[in-house]
Amino acid sequence: MILAVMLSMLVFLGWNVVSERYFPQPKPVPAASTTGTKPATALPAAPAKLVLADAKTVAATSPRLAIETPRLTGSINLRGARIDDLVLPVYRETIDKKSPPVRLLSPAGAKRSYFAGFGWSGDGLSAPNDETIWTADVAKLTPTTPVTLRWDNGAGQTFAIKIAVDKAYMFTIDQSVTNSSAAPVAARAYGYINRLKPEQTVSSFLAPSREVDSWTIHIGPLGAFNGAMNYDVDYDDLDTVGETGSRFATAGGWLGFGDSYWLTALVPAQKSTIDAGFRKGAGSYQAEYALAPSLVGPGKTLSNTSHFFAGAKEVATLDTYEAQLGITHFGKAIDWGWFEIIEKPIFYLLDWLFKFTGNFGVAIMMLTLIVRGVMFPIAQKQFASMAGMRVVQPKLKELQERYKDDKPKLQQEMMELYKREKINPVAGCLPIFLQIPIFFALYKVLMLTIEMRHQPFTLWITDLSAPDPANLVSLAALGGIPLPGILGIGILAAVLGITMYLQFKLNPAPADPAQQQIFAIMPWMMMFMMAPFAAGLLLYWTTSNILTIAQQKWLYSRHPGMKEPVKT
Repeated sequence: MILAVMLSMLVFLGWNVVSERYFPQPKPVPAASTTGTKPATALPAAPAKLVLADAKTVAATSPRLAIETPRLTGSINLRGARIDDLVLPVYRETIDKKSPPVRLLSPAGAKRSYFAGFGWSGDGLSAPNDETIWTADVAKLTPTTPVTLRWDNGAGQTFAIKIAVDKAYMFTIDQSVTNSSAAPVAARAYGYINRLKPEQTVSSFLAPSREVDSWTIHIGPLGAFNGAMNYDVDYDDLDTVGETGSRFATAGGWLGFGDSYWLTALVPAQKSTIDAGFRKGAGSYQAEYALAPSLVGPGKTLSNTSHFFAGAKEVATLDTYEAQLGITHFGKAIDWGWFEIIEKPIFYLLDWLFKFTGNFGVAIMMLTLIVRGVMFPIAQKQFASMAGMRVVQPKLKELQERYKDDKPKLQQEMMELYKREKINPVAGCLPIFLQIPIFFALYKVLMLTIEMRHQPFTLWITDLSAPDPANLVSLAALGGIPLPGILGIGILAAVLGITMYLQFKLNPAPADPAQQQIFAIMPWMMMFMMAPFAAGLLLYWTTSNILTIAQQKWLYSRHPGMKEPVKT
């Protein structure tokens, strides 16, 4: 059991360090582009200063069209036809109910500049640019009133962008160019998302920041190309390659930028072959795609339909878009990782329990009860195996003395003894190993899903997706006393240590003094190790410990000999 716990925690906590040192991930190899690597559009010019003013102040300097939906408010910039002002009114910046709603998109020149645009390029084509002033046919974009933006270049071509939005976060973009001149023109439709790098906070492999790219949570450029999800490109890669960028030739798919809880994504027509990629220039990062150039004959119109997602990474919403619009791997905008097959069922079960109970903390406790209930038959077999091991301990001791100088023979005789007594020596580790994927899945669900963001439990636990706020470091800071982060033991972590100690105390004392010392130290070591993790994770483990203690007491009542010291 000791070995199982230690190995499990090593895998859970140490994989990041080991993988980065011994298994570095190869950088993505850009796919050969059928349309060339020349970007479809130049990066928008950087402002003189990266931070000029707040978004509202910058937005007021240009003509605007309002956006109003149940989950989005903001405006479209008629200069350049940019979607560059979006707020998510149903989400707050902090747990304080008076905190402002989350701002997702901001105009160029504002703090955290972040916007999307759509346009055309073509040799010899007088195409609209960032300074073009478009006209709109309505005053407000809503789910029931789409808007059409128009611009005439004066050379025989008229450009139009029809924008519709649903009640969630998906925009439908219909681009068209009509050629009224006497000669054909070549036009190439494109779309882009431009942003500054998100602000980063302090992070470690024990307590990763939600806005720092790590082995558990991908932050930054992402997309699906040629049917495969790609998390390989990050901001550091783009810092290195600059304007060259990472290019991908793909049929359909999507690309954009993901934060822990928010996403912007360009979704071209899924049957179109596009040149897509990410790059950096002029102080910002850009995701973009372009269709192949097409000729527009006299009196003809070239049209293209795409989508643009801007909003929260709600699990059901992303999965619905993936199914209804046929967007490849759109649900994987949430970086579920290797254990998605476990994590998504855990999420949906937790989400159902939350809706049933109305309290996310209670939902976690009920999940723990369900897990322990499912594992109960295995626990019974574990105790039966442990009881059998205790019975054969004297015989094992005799074998160890007899073959102490012949290890291969000792192993052979021990296996024969287990076979005769019908004992599985590893059965005691099985419940621990089976719970590790569930534990890790809950960790990912708490860290990744916005449905769990800012969910309170009771009393001082106001956010189960964040560490316990009632910890020694925070309390000492209130009095102006600095303490090292390793001392950040909260109430939940202390209860975790105590319940684990009581759980170990219920077990019979092992004969080996070294094992006794490990059992004595392990609860308090785990208390320090788990303190920085989300409060919901500690609540799960603490509840599991309490249920295990109750289960052990019941099983001991059925196997009273288990409490007696091992006879040698």
